[in-house]
Amino acid sequence: EHNIILQRTKGLESPIFCLKATVKQARGILGKDVSGFSDPYCLLGIETKKPGSSGHGSTPQENKKRAKAVVKNLIPEDQTHRTQVIPQTLNPLWNETFILEFKDIENARFHLDMWDFDEVESVRHKLGELSDLHGLKRIFKDARKDKGQHDFLGNVVLHVQDLHCREDRWHNLEPRTETYPNRGQCRLQFLLMHKRRATTASKTQPSYTVHRHLLQQLVSYEILQHQDGSTSWDGELSKLANTILYLHASQKDLSNFHQDMAKWLAYSKLYLILEFNSNCLLHQITSIEYQWMQGRLKPEQKAELAESFQSLLAYGISLIQRYRIVFPLSAPNSTQRLQSLLRLLVQICKMKAFRELCTVTPDLQQMMTEALKSGTIEWFQMKKQHLKPMVKTMEECGKALVSLVIEVNADLQQCHRIWNKYFSNTMRLDLFSIAYLELQGLVSCYVKEELIKMDSGMSHLTAESLFQLYLNLQELHRMKEFLCNSEAHLELMNFHQWFKEAIPKWLQKTYTIGLERTQRAVQVDQLNPLGELNKHSTSTVDLSTCYAQMVKTWQQLDWPDPEEAFMIMVKFVEDMCRIALIYCRLIKAKAEELSSSSQREEGEAANRLCVVVNNIEQLRVIILKLPSQLDWARLKEQIRDVVAPEQIQNTLHHQVQSTVDCLNNEIRSVVQTLATKLEAGISRHIQELSTSSDSRDPEDCITPLMKFLECEFEYLHGNLVQENFNSLLELLWNHTLETLTRAAKQQNDNLQYFRKLQFALKSLELSFHAEGCGLPKDIIHTSAFKALEKELELCSSTTRKLIQKYFSARIQQQTEANSEKYGAVTIKASYRYTEQKLHIEVLNAVNLLPLDSNGSSDPFVQLTLEPRHEFPEVAVRTTQCIKNNLHPLFDEVFDFLIPSQKCRQDGACLLLTVFDYDTLGANDLEGEAFLPLCKVPGLDGDEAAASLPRVPQIRLSLMHPGTSGNEILKLLESRKGDKEAQAFVKLRRQRAKQSKEFE
Repeated sequence: EHNIILQRTKGLESPIFCLKATVKQARGILGKDVSGFSDPYCLLGIETKKPGSSGHGSTPQENKKRAKAVVKNLIPEDQTHRTQVIPQTLNPLWNETFILEFKDIENARFHLDMWDFDEVESVRHKLGELSDLHGLKRIFKDARKDKGQHDFLGNVVLHVQDLHCREDRWHNLEPRTETYPNRGQCRLQFLLMHKRRATTASKTQPSYTVHRHLLQQLVSYEILQHQDGSTSWDGELSKLANTILYLHASQKDLSNFHQDMAKWLAYSKLYLILEFNSNCLLHQITSIEYQWMQGRLKPEQKAELAESFQSLLAYGISLIQRYRIVFPLSAPNSTQRLQSLLRLLVQICKMKAFRELCTVTPDLQQMMTEALKSGTIEWFQMKKQHLKPMVKTMEECGKALVSLVIEVNADLQQCHRIWNKYFSNTMRLDLFSIAYLELQGLVSCYVKEELIKMDSGMSHLTAESLFQLYLNLQELHRMKEFLCNSEAHLELMNFHQWFKEAIPKWLQKTYTIGLERTQRAVQVDQLNPLGELNKHSTSTVDLSTCYAQMVKTWQQLDWPDPEEAFMIMVKFVEDMCRIALIYCRLIKAKAEELSSSSQREEGEAANRLCVVVNNIEQLRVIILKLPSQLDWARLKEQIRDVVAPEQIQNTLHHQVQSTVDCLNNEIRSVVQTLATKLEAGISRHIQELSTSSDSRDPEDCITPLMKFLECEFEYLHGNLVQENFNSLLELLWNHTLETLTRAAKQQNDNLQYFRKLQFALKSLELSFHAEGCGLPKDIIHTSAFKALEKELELCSSTTRKLIQKYFSARIQQQTEANSEKYGAVTIKASYRYTEQKLHIEVLNAVNLLPLDSNGSSDPFVQLTLEPRHEFPEVAVRTTQCIKNNLHPLFDEVFDFLIPSQKCRQDGACLLLTVFDYDTLGANDLEGEAFLPLCKVPGLDGDEAAASLPRVPQIRLSLMHPGTSGNEILKLLESRKGDKEAQAFVKLRRQRAKQSKEFE
């Protein structure tokens, strides 16, 4: 077929070939006139040599001679063309075009001669233009020329067959002689074309129409050959197609504007059939707009162009209407294709050509808005039809509704995240608002219609589908935040009211699922710890997941009505607390079941109890987190106008607190069971300790008890969480204190026995505290501990140590005394360090009690250094007796020779006893005062402080023997075989009898 067409073409009449030559300009030519310039013009034409004369038979000399020949000697005058004369310039500008015909392209040569035009001028005129010495030379040269002879400036000779179809470049002007080889350059533009073809199209259609049809055929072929489909074609033709179009346009002398318009008409027509990248269309209309001049088009061309604009605009809007189908996101470059189409439509409406050719200019935004609304409705109806169930049961209808709303939400999300920015940036159009307002209305009407068909006796499966439908409608409703007009009326506004009847079933379903999961979790739980860090078992993990799901259900529900939301929350919390209590009962029963079915040792049962405690503790932590997880603070804020705070406290908080109290009781019960198992062992070891031989070292006696506790504590600490372990330690600590207290009551006078108990108490204190890893100090140091510690401290002390403690207690009582009920005594006390003397001045006594019948007293002061075992050689001193005086003035001085270290002993003091002298009977006690020797000035060796002028007076309140130190006296009294103890007790009892306060 190709050969037939080729032969037919060869048989046609040959066309008339033409060379379209444009002489544009020249630069740097020679100046031939006296002024230094020239008046250049050009002669040009085509020299056609006879066949064979330009071949190999011509000599180089002949070819060179012909190249130097001028046009008027080579080409007939009727085939010679001439440009205008440009006066007085060396860089002339012509821009003149000539059509040069020729028949034989192989033997045709293009000739151009450039001449300087010379007019006949007088010598005087030429001398007036003279500017330099070269001008003078030109005058002499002109004198030798014939009048009116023009000067040769240079020529250009080119073989036509060496030219390109289109060519535009500079050519050097060649000389005829070597006198001036550099004669400048001339810029020439060539276009090879023809005047007449013997084809049908050439005879019946304009060249422009033929070019468009040719282009349309090439584009169709290119699209069909494209492997990835038409949508990925970028509008570029192959090199061969571009060459054909280029040659045709060149031969037909089509302007760039007509070529661009032909491309637009061809491409736009094909776009209506085969969609491809619209960027190439955008490029064509941009070129048309840039070159637009209405007068350059014929009426039929104007009508054709206007029709193409309107057709493409209508077709483009139809594509936008179906953008979800035409530009699916699954297809590559779909967003770029849509954006290109939008830009194309906008650019068409902005074009000057569009406004001038189309009588009615459409409102593109309005057209696009209506198209998007219609397209959205069509898409919704299509989806609704596609998702209709085959079997129309309530369950299937519910699932179909859910699927439909999911599709709508996904579409709106794509609109918001992807498509909207392209419509907004290109057309200032809010696609999301258009689609959302349409879809929410369609969804609302359809969902309400379908829900009315579902009767109130819906099944659990239907309720579950409706919950998913509610969640998806909730998501759809929340998208209103992205609307430009947030106050727009929405039919979806109160959608939650459509589901009020389903709420009880949703709550019951949530509770049932949670309870079933809890029961299954306990059934498979073997009460083994999950690991060293997680000391609870698997059921708590499942229970935690169950609660998390219930919390998520509440968060998903997010019921808008505050009062109804509060009632739903009450039901949620009630169900969660009920599941917690059921779990406690089930997990304890599971532990008993495993213990009864297993014949292992007792340690396994204790281990399971530890896991049970940890599980309940973990559950307690979960329950305590419910207020924050369920966001009660936000709920309170929402319902503060409809629900009183007292009602919230009495329902929600009370419910949680009651459950936590129940869990705490369960924990204490199980921990008490564990503690009971250990208390027997602790009591046994303390009993063994108390009955051990007094000759044994206390550390050896306590070792079995400490090993027992270490073993048990290590085991329990490894199997209990810290809080439960501390609770168990607290119970064991209290039991240990009770046992030691009972042991301390068994004997009274065995010092070694009490020292064993005291050592045991200190060791147990360290063991239970465990350097901060066990019980805190404030829990260990209970009142019972302090009492037992004090009792053991006293019982394990020697008699003399107890006497020292007694006087220390009286000194403390003296320090705290702030009343002078029995009067006071004033003294000065100092210690002369160098003399080792205690210097005492008894100054006076005041406000003494009247102990005689005459309403007065006969007071004197007795000075004793106590304890006596520390100062056995120091005699008792006495002042003079002052008769009938309640404010006696003594002014007596006493010196005691004692070493300083004795003064620093515990309980070392000066006992000042004021008596009322009785002649007949025993002296009556006015009161006694205690001066601690460790605080006497000068005791530290400071002689200046002990000097008499600087020694301060000391006023001591008088006291009577009271309860202070009574327990020490009772302890000393119980030591029947200790003479020193009995003598001290006897002396203090006598002193107490002398006090009339106790008579």
